[in-house]
Amino acid sequence: MDLPAGAITMPAGTVKIALLLPMSASGSTRNVAKALKQAAELALFDFDNQSVALVPKDTRGTPDGARLAAESAVQDGAELIIGPLFAQEVRGAAQVARRAGVPMIAFSSDQKVAGNGIYLLSFLAGRDVPRIVSFALSRGKRNFAVLVPQTAYGRIAEAAFAKAVAAGGGRAPVRASFPAGSASAMAGPVKQIANAIKSGQKVDALFLPAGRGELPSLGPLLASSGVTSANVQFIGTGQWDFSNVSRQAGLVGGWYPAPDPKGWSKFAQSYSKTFGGTPPRIASLGYDAMSLAVSLSQNPQGQRYNFSQLTRDSGFAGVDGLFRLLPDGTSQRGLAILEVTPSGPRVLSPAPRAFGTASN
Repeated sequence: MDLPAGAITMPAGTVKIALLLPMSASGSTRNVAKALKQAAELALFDFDNQSVALVPKDTRGTPDGARLAAESAVQDGAELIIGPLFAQEVRGAAQVARRAGVPMIAFSSDQKVAGNGIYLLSFLAGRDVPRIVSFALSRGKRNFAVLVPQTAYGRIAEAAFAKAVAAGGGRAPVRASFPAGSASAMAGPVKQIANAIKSGQKVDALFLPAGRGELPSLGPLLASSGVTSANVQFIGTGQWDFSNVSRQAGLVGGWYPAPDPKGWSKFAQSYSKTFGGTPPRIASLGYDAMSLAVSLSQNPQGQRYNFSQLTRDSGFAGVDGLFRLLPDGTSQRGLAILEVTPSGPRVLSPAPRAFGTASN
C-alpha cells in the first residue's frame, strides 16, 4: 500500500524536500528506488510534520535524467535534495544543485562524487575498519594476519586497516590475497596464511574484509586448514552484515562492525506492516535522510540545510544508529561490534550514543 499523498497545492511556508530516484529504471533498480521512496514516506509519516512535503522526481537512472530532475526540483523550490542513487546520476544532478545552492544528500557509495555541497549517506568502504581494529586491540589482539580480496573494496579496506593497526601500535606481518569470484583460487592464499601460523608466526587475529560472495568458500577452506576463530580471532568489516552470515559455521565467533540489528529489525517490521514485503537493506538510508530533513525543518528558511546544520558535530540518530555528515561530503557512523553465533549476531560492544564515546 502507499501512504496518502499530500495536497497538490502546498500551503505557504511548506518546506519542500526533493527526492531524486530512478523510479522508471528497469529491473531490480526500480524496486530499490521504490523502496527508498517508501522509506522516505514512512519517515515523513512517522514524524507527522505537516509543514514538510516530499517531492519525488524520476531520474530514469541516467545522468541527463538526473540533471533534468534536479532542475525541476530547483524550479519547484526544493530546499534540500535527497538522492540520487548512482554515482553517474549524482554527477548529472550535482552541477544543478551546486549552482542553485541546494545541498544534496545522495545514496552513492562512490566517494569521488562527494564534496562541495554533495553529501553521501551510504555506508562507505573502509570507514568501519577503525572501529573493529580499535575493538580488537582493546581485547589484546596485537598481531594480525590479512587475507584480502583483490578488488577495489579490498584495497580500500586493507589501506584503512594498515593505518588503524599502525596507529594503535599493532602489527600485521602475515598477508595473502585472493582473486575475487574464484573459490578454487582461494585455496592457495588460505594455505599461505595457515602455513605461516603453523610455522610459529605469532597471529592473534585474521582480518577478512570479504562479503557474502567469498565468505561461504573462505570459511570452510580456513577450517580445513586448521584456522578457525577458536584459535585465531576472525575479524571482518560491514561486508559480514548479511542475513545468513550465522549459517557460515566457519565464521562462528568472528567479530565485525555494523549497526545494532535492533534498529533495522524495528524499521523492517514497520515498513512491512505499512507497505508489505521485506525492504532491501539500503531502504534505511531513505528513512534516515528524510528524518534528517524533518529534524532540521524547524530552523529559519535559509538556515535549515546550510553547511553548519548538516555537518553539526552531534550528528543525527537514524535506523542504523548515530551518523553525521562530514565537511568533505562523506559520512561517519557510530557502529556496534557484533559476534557471529549460530543463532544470529550478538552485540559485543554497543554502538556509541555520541561521537567520540565508542565503547571497546
